[in-house]
Amino acid sequence: MVRIKLIVAYDGTNYVGWQYQPNGISVQQRLEQALRDLTGIAHTVYSSGRTDSGVHARGMVCHLDTEKTLPETAWREGLNRFLPDDIAVRHAEQVDQQFHARFSARGKRYRYTILRDSVRSPLDRTDSWQVKKPLDVEKMQQAALSFIGRHDFAAFRTSGCSAGTTIREIFSITFSGEDSLLHIDVCGSGFLRNMIRMMVGTLVQIGRGKRPVGAIQSLLADPGSAPSPLTAPAKGLCLMEVWF
Repeated sequence: MVRIKLIVAYDGTNYVGWQYQPNGISVQQRLEQALRDLTGIAHTVYSSGRTDSGVHARGMVCHLDTEKTLPETAWREGLNRFLPDDIAVRHAEQVDQQFHARFSARGKRYRYTILRDSVRSPLDRTDSWQVKKPLDVEKMQQAALSFIGRHDFAAFRTSGCSAGTTIREIFSITFSGEDSLLHIDVCGSGFLRNMIRMMVGTLVQIGRGKRPVGAIQSLLADPGSAPSPLTAPAKGLCLMEVWF
């Protein structure tokens, strides 16, 4: 029995998320079907986390245990032959049995992309959130500093979140741009359900003057001190990398 680590990229537009759901097709389902098509054996794939419906990934890490012996390149090329065009295995390698895609992970980087334009962009429609009104990015950057560090993010999770604790650590938040696109990269130890989307939603409200710069500090200190954060659309979010 060997353990194979995979790095998977996908466009989440047509999926209910990474994990199996009763209401549609998941990325995990497509990947496990491709494994069956390639090897003739049913495999279970264990991921570094979950992404919600409509969320994308460039660097989802997962692993599987198998008795099948194939060259590392054959895992990548073989799986890609059976996967749809919106999912691809970017890398495959054999790893030690001590490696676990979820429990060995030490941090993740997500990117949220905002389209700052009054006119829609057909080429960016599936992976960005169009915000038509001007944004004060300097205020957003100032406010984002309050997220950095170890905090109780109870105000920044959806009601369906089942996490045992709401304490999370944010390592960094960086802003970058190209033309009308604004990228917000968030690195942290782990995230609650919809946490980044609610963080971004709050930053956009601050950038539009709908909330004060100090709103984030207030929400972290006392989740009931202000209206619930706005949840940014799923399509603007992408899992960029996981590190171990």
